[in-house]
Amino acid sequence: MKPVPHATSLRRAPVQRRSAERLTRILDACADLLDEVGYDALSTRAVAQRAGVPIGSVYRFFGNKRQMADALAQRNLERYAERVTERLAADDVRDWRTAMDAVLDEYLLMKRTAPGFSLVDFGNQIPVGARRAEPNHRVADRLTELLSTYVGRTPDEDLRRVFLVAVETADTLVHLAFRVSPEGDERIIEEARELLRAYLARVLD
Repeated sequence: MKPVPHATSLRRAPVQRRSAERLTRILDACADLLDEVGYDALSTRAVAQRAGVPIGSVYRFFGNKRQMADALAQRNLERYAERVTERLAADDVRDWRTAMDAVLDEYLLMKRTAPGFSLVDFGNQIPVGARRAEPNHRVADRLTELLSTYVGRTPDEDLRRVFLVAVETADTLVHLAFRVSPEGDERIIEEARELLRAYLARVLD
């Protein structure tokens, strides 16, 4: 079963499998409609129709479309973390440079292929969630957990700050790349990769 968004974004967390599957359909419909009509034109009623569920099912989980977008952003982060974990295991990564490439490559792949991701990603495009849980802090915290062993560092506040700076930098430059070209300007992406390597080398080597 696909991962369920973090419970804090939901009015009520699904307990039964059927309820979890309905929530997945709602978020899938939300993602598809974001690509088709954008966030401003998105409505809970349209999501319910696309998902094939009563409107009450949507409101069972979400009070409004902002909460729904936040849940989608959190699901995106869970899926991203899963993809990075699988990639690191499959590639038998042994150093931070290879790990960093995997982290960036998986983000770019989701940016290009995951429904709704270009508008919501991890919550950066649409300002969702609480200020204390800003999207890039979520991402940096998760990467600290995933990558600490590959960089040979304790997952402490210093390492979190390093990854937060790297995530903020990558986020800005990747969004620039996708503003320049719909598929992401490769020259800007390579500049971003080199910049991240230089910063992380100073800190991690």
